[in-house]
Amino acid sequence: MKWNPLPADFNSAQAKADLWRLIGLFRPYRKWMLWGALAALVTVLANVALMATSGWFIAQMALVGLVGAAMDYFTPAAFIRGMAITRTAGRYIERLITHEATFRLLQELRVWFYQRLEPLAPARLQELRGADLSSRILSDIDALNHLYLRVLVPVGVALVGGFIILAMMALFSGRVAASSLLFLLLAGVAVPLLTFRLGHAPGRALVDLRAQLRSAAVDGLQGLGELRIYGGTQRQAQRIGALTDSMIAQQRQLSRATGLSQGLLGLCANLAMWSALLLAIPLVGSADITPAQLPMLALFVLASFEAVLPLPLALQMLGETLAAARRVFSIIDTKPQIDEPADLPVPQWTQADVQIDGLRLRYPGPQGAAPVWALDGLSLHLRAGERVALVGPSGAGKSTLVQALLRFWDYQEGSVRIGGHDLRAWPGQALRAHIAVVSQDTYLFNTTLRDNLMLARPEATQEDVIAACKAAQLHDFITTLPDGYDTWVGEAGMRLSGGQARRVAIARALLRNAPLLILDEPTEGLDTLTERDLLRDIAQLMQGRTVLLISHRIAALPAAVDRVLVMEAGRVVETGTPAELLARQDGAFRALHDAL
Repeated sequence: MKWNPLPADFNSAQAKADLWRLIGLFRPYRKWMLWGALAALVTVLANVALMATSGWFIAQMALVGLVGAAMDYFTPAAFIRGMAITRTAGRYIERLITHEATFRLLQELRVWFYQRLEPLAPARLQELRGADLSSRILSDIDALNHLYLRVLVPVGVALVGGFIILAMMALFSGRVAASSLLFLLLAGVAVPLLTFRLGHAPGRALVDLRAQLRSAAVDGLQGLGELRIYGGTQRQAQRIGALTDSMIAQQRQLSRATGLSQGLLGLCANLAMWSALLLAIPLVGSADITPAQLPMLALFVLASFEAVLPLPLALQMLGETLAAARRVFSIIDTKPQIDEPADLPVPQWTQADVQIDGLRLRYPGPQGAAPVWALDGLSLHLRAGERVALVGPSGAGKSTLVQALLRFWDYQEGSVRIGGHDLRAWPGQALRAHIAVVSQDTYLFNTTLRDNLMLARPEATQEDVIAACKAAQLHDFITTLPDGYDTWVGEAGMRLSGGQARRVAIARALLRNAPLLILDEPTEGLDTLTERDLLRDIAQLMQGRTVLLISHRIAALPAAVDRVLVMEAGRVVETGTPAELLARQDGAFRALHDAL
């Protein structure tokens, strides 16, 4: 069997493809990267030249002093000072350029990841936890950036710098250069490969453990109330503790590998220096080199190992980087649920009507299982300016219909026409610009009330915002807050009550001023008084718009609706006005009403 020094998963075609793909992402900043690597190379060469020249200068001055001869010490002293300044300035410039390149790469990578993540929401992201996504966009993207700073720069400096150093060394002694080459190969190739084999598995495991620990911590914080009620805090703490112990164990293995590599590097450097001395001493006797060049060569060889010192860490970081890259690429390579051509033209909106005929939609289930239709032959017509309530028990397919109308999920059969055009002819973003949604899961960002409201229309003026809030009966409450519209609402709007959060959603929908309004269980989870007040505000919101009100609560239907459609098992089974449907003693609507 052929022995391979690299782990099997690193030699896989997938790992190599990920590596080249990652390098391709850095292409826009290749000039910054090259200048940073050049600064690092100059710094290393200046340090080697400083050490070697200092060894020669000190020895030469001592020899000249013994015989009382004169020498020009201004030139070497100036050269040494110049190399010292170059090393210091080079180190500063290297840090400046490489960090600038690093920050630019981070910005580019995070924007790149977000842009490819957005088409996957919400359908393709439902199986991922929010904490896991956060870990990938923060920790994993940071790890991708290590490829440049921790891998490419050290390897490039080692290859180019090592060649230049050995070429200069060969001018004084070919045998010393050959000996140094042997030990540099041991320190720059064998030791990093050994470290890589020892640290590859722990490094990959650490990437997954960090993500698991972050998810466990976030889950524990978000569900702390439930954990305390049901006595689960101890189990959650034990889970977090177990993950922490696993991380410490992996980090301990990495530390051992790092310690071993540093020891071996020091051993190689010292053996190379002693080998150089043993080879160079006879050259002094044969007058092939001067006595002062003997310590120069010894320090020259010793300093040359600075070029390969970062290589063990570089290969170790390469393993972690590729593991993080696989986690990132595994998400963005997912095919979006809605695959829209980039050049899809935007239809002209004619009228705010919705025509659905024979719509069938199913969600992907377990492999081999029979498909279950969430929408099974649904047909309805929502005329422009009409206000229709869609009711039915949980699981009837009401929310699925909303997902289809918003182009979040694609349907398998049937047809949908919105605004006079086929739904699939609409680019998703253009379609959603004509639709306002008030849902039961109103999400508020951890920013100000003003920012949350202007999400619907960023160009809205302060007067527009105030008018929308007045219509939603929210303005008076906001004026009582110390910071008014600049009040921060907290994570997920936790500083607001459920009714206040829904009013923000109503104000946001009013601010958007879209011709088609979808109300998806807008009063779910609210008490009776809050529900009554909110329905009054919703009636204001419905004026002059085509409205689809979705609910399973019959009492929540405002009197302003024109028709009621009753859904069961993914299709409409009954239609009529609320009064007509209540008059049918054996109808589905009457059964829902009597069950309350």
